[in-house]
Amino acid sequence: MQTVSLKVWGEYALFSRPELKVERLSYPLITPSAARGVLDAILFRPQMRWHIRKITVLKPEFPSGYPEQLQNRPYRLVGVRRNEIQGKISTRKVEAWMKNPAETTPYLVDSAGRDGPQGENRTQRNSMILNHVAYRIEASPILTARANQPRNRVEDEPEGPDTPIKYAEMFRRRARKGQYFHAPYFGCREFVCRFAEPDGSEPVLTNWTESLGLMLYDVRYGKNDQNQPGFFQANINEGVLHCDSAAPGPNGEPPIRVVGWQESDILL
Repeated sequence: MQTVSLKVWGEYALFSRPELKVERLSYPLITPSAARGVLDAILFRPQMRWHIRKITVLKPEFPSGYPEQLQNRPYRLVGVRRNEIQGKISTRKVEAWMKNPAETTPYLVDSAGRDGPQGENRTQRNSMILNHVAYRIEASPILTARANQPRNRVEDEPEGPDTPIKYAEMFRRRARKGQYFHAPYFGCREFVCRFAEPDGSEPVLTNWTESLGLMLYDVRYGKNDQNQPGFFQANINEGVLHCDSAAPGPNGEPPIRVVGWQESDILL
């Protein structure tokens, strides 16, 4: 398979555990679904999808004065309290507001409190988020059923048939130039991450070996909101998370088994 590699890093990250309904607790590292989201932000085409093969935990660059005892930890969790919006504004309400602003009640989410009209659409939640993270993501483009079907050619897409090599080269070119469709982020949109092509000099966190239990692998989106989450047994081995469901890991580990999906759905 064609494989691309991307280095990503950022100050904050939140990869929420789905078993917690109200308060948010992050996984210790980026999930394969979040890694796919980062790659989709740089290059997304309906004719292909990203298959995450391996995630390597890198040593982040800490700011001056950052406590040394925290730098030596495999990951760092910090607690924050954030204001979150409870719903979203409908298109019909926005159109009515544009036509007649005087007779439309605004959607207020300031910090006046839940009892007042300014805070009725806002709620406060505690979150345990990651602080100063860096990863190297390795993935392969997999063609979908829409590949090589008639369509209008995209302006920045080269001519020719749809192949994994074509999309891998497109991704490398965009990553090299710093191009993206929307700013990639670590779990939540406010935690924007930076990215670059790795040059091989990135220090790997080799002193981290741990079994993390079940981790979210990805979500298969179906019709009528029939979405199926898949989970896998996540094991960190010397800073490397093997998450390839189609090939053995770097140390000969068998392909991971995704729990919650049909076997025929894993590579579609």
